[in-house]
Amino acid sequence: MKLHQTYLSPFPTRVRLLLYAKGIEVEFVEPPGIHDSRESKGDYLKINPLGRVPALELDDGRVLPESETICEYLEDAFPAPSLRPADPWARAQVRLIARLCDFYLVMAMVPLFTASAQSRKDWDRARIDGALSEVRRALDYLEYYIGTEGYAVGGSLTQADGALIPQLILAFDWAPKLFGGTNPMDGLPKLAAYWRAIPADPIAARLIRETQDAIEVAQRPRAARA
Repeated sequence: MKLHQTYLSPFPTRVRLLLYAKGIEVEFVEPPGIHDSRESKGDYLKINPLGRVPALELDDGRVLPESETICEYLEDAFPAPSLRPADPWARAQVRLIARLCDFYLVMAMVPLFTASAQSRKDWDRARIDGALSEVRRALDYLEYYIGTEGYAVGGSLTQADGALIPQLILAFDWAPKLFGGTNPMDGLPKLAAYWRAIPADPIAARLIRETQDAIEVAQRPRAARA
């Protein structure tokens, strides 16, 4: 199998979590043009017409896009160890955390992603501040629902951690360093406790390291543009 993905995008992270936890060997392929609109996506559009990552390419040539769909497939095809809790309520919480990340936190970040590609002199500070406020609102939602046992849900790694980890790197580290503002962990004791605890899990630590390294590489050209 091949996973078409990048380490910079938050969405493949949840797929890699399952792959690492289940010990599934796949080839990682980085398609062109995912993070640079000036670069053509070329033949990748033949593999995945959506033109986004991730996409899981099976050995028989079938291709499955969309991170949550890929995760569900991997859970069904490789059921052990499971990253879905057995308890229906806990399983619903896993889906809820992922949904809050995708529909609230990611969407709040969009203006910040746009600004990050611009020179500082072209920033719309009012729009940036509005986006930071929306990020905080999304974090408040997650604070309400996040677990208190060191993981996003329950006392072990689940798909929710794969959704949450890259988003918190962006909210707690990337955005404050780039755009300033108050400490994003202030008033979020449960999320702050989670963020202190989760690196103790070796798979979570690997995901954090991969994402932070990718952000560092992506930030390098910015110094010359600012």
